[in-house]
Amino acid sequence: MRIEPSWRTGVGMALILLLIVGWSVLAVTGAAWVSGLPALVQALYYLLAGIAWILPLRPLIRWMSRRD
Repeated sequence: MRIEPSWRTGVGMALILLLIVGWSVLAVTGAAWVSGLPALVQALYYLLAGIAWILPLRPLIRWMSRRD
């Protein structure tokens, strides 16, 4: 049995790419503000910025895998 990808797959992949690009722009903008702070604060910022973009992916992937 062959399962054809739904339209949600293509839209979801485009949204994931937009999310990554948008989050990158926000992270770089925030990096300019954080650059003058102590190294520990910078490390915490980069840790959180590197992980937080994953949070919106769960509902998006769930939506993508839903049947019509």
